[in-house]
Amino acid sequence: MDRNQKAEVVSALNAELAEVGVVVVTRNLGMTVAQSTVLRQKMREAGATYKVTKNRLARIALDGTDYAGLSDMLTGPVGLATSADPVAAAKVAVEFAKTNDKIEIVGGAMGGMLLDAEGVKALASMPSLDELRAKIIGLIQAPATKLATVIQTPASQLARVFNAYAEKDAA
Repeated sequence: MDRNQKAEVVSALNAELAEVGVVVVTRNLGMTVAQSTVLRQKMREAGATYKVTKNRLARIALDGTDYAGLSDMLTGPVGLATSADPVAAAKVAVEFAKTNDKIEIVGGAMGGMLLDAEGVKALASMPSLDELRAKIIGLIQAPATKLATVIQTPASQLARVFNAYAEKDAA
């Protein structure tokens, strides 16, 4: 990799880090290409990315971002999982680490706040942004549904009474 390619990698990673909501640092302990591919696919499905870059280039890219504190975690073979949703990358990384012993959660950061491995696991246990939106919509819709039921109930009872009188007269 020549100097220009390194500069492109650093600038692309720096631009990506400026847009994401969370960065999770993982240590790869001999993962195969197939396992890495599966992890990347799961990340993509969740709206996250997973990249393995040289630690030196990643440290340079981290400078000037909210995630500059992560540079101490970049030792050995590591990968960076990033996502705009603060929960997506952490959730996928933690779930993958549960089923695969060749990947270890080192830590991460959300905004300017550094997280250790336990912090990333706690973040992964939170509901995603879409799940929270669905809960809020459900809470907003519930009173309207109950109100419609309450308003509709007297009318249906009145209709039943009229129907009973009609059946009684017919008999």
